[in-house]
Amino acid sequence: MAEHAADHTHPTRRAATAETGHRRDLNYPDLPEPLRIPCYDNHTHLEIEDGEQGLTIDEHVRLAESVGIAGAITVGGDVSSSRWQVWAANQSPKLLAAVAIHPNEAPHFAAAGELDAGIAAIDELAADARVAAIGETGLDFFRTEGDGPIAAQYESFEAHIDIAKRRGLPVQIHDREAHDEVVATLRRVGAPEGTVFHCFSGDESLGRIAADEGWYCSFAGNVTFKNAQNLRDALKVVPLERILVETDAPFLTPVPFRGRPNAPYLIPVTLRFMAAELGIDEDEFAAQIAKNTLELYGPFDPEQRAAWQHDTKRGS
Repeated sequence: MAEHAADHTHPTRRAATAETGHRRDLNYPDLPEPLRIPCYDNHTHLEIEDGEQGLTIDEHVRLAESVGIAGAITVGGDVSSSRWQVWAANQSPKLLAAVAIHPNEAPHFAAAGELDAGIAAIDELAADARVAAIGETGLDFFRTEGDGPIAAQYESFEAHIDIAKRRGLPVQIHDREAHDEVVATLRRVGAPEGTVFHCFSGDESLGRIAADEGWYCSFAGNVTFKNAQNLRDALKVVPLERILVETDAPFLTPVPFRGRPNAPYLIPVTLRFMAAELGIDEDEFAAQIAKNTLELYGPFDPEQRAAWQHDTKRGS
């Protein structure tokens, strides 16, 4: 799609593709029509390479800017990948980082006797000026069995909530087949002021709960999938000022490119679909999403961010 330019590199970048027994189109989709109002990708994983030729960080940023994406938050899932996100966010004024131990990783840390040390490392990383959120953390019962692994997820989730509240940072929640348990945990320990259901996977009922609690719901490309009526129903009950949009790239590429590599530059596809579902003008919707993003995470520009953090005491 594009020739590779010189790029900042880091040894922990990893490939997304694995042997799956079937072929998929590994070509990145063409660029969509640019947004007229700049917007943001609330959640992506730039350390994971995908496609026939994985895009470099510089290419991700350049392509995103070319279609009206003013910035992206690149998100960690363990200590190593969280360090990578902080490193990447310090390479570009268009990137911010989120750091955490993913709920599926927490049991592995616990089994190795390293969960406390891992959480301490995340807390230390969260002090970096380019860290905008704690995430992704939460509960995932889709592949989790046994009391021990579930207990480790709860321990990790609650520790991450504590970090977010102490440092004045939003939390990005991974919630898979654990809606009731996530809500109960947030109510029991107290949700951070900025609480985001990343890649929202619930239904209208969870959307109404989030709306009542003042939590954010971030929708990814799967809101465009034919079998995702539950997500579209939820979208329509969440207040506009609590909606965010994300790619979760390289995963969940929106229709009509489902199955191909995803990237922040495809945000316009999902955003336009959501605006159409809501019956809202595209420019108005993009402006609202941008406003929500900046109010929640703060400015991306380093100088503006430093002043904002000083004024708000965020991340300290």
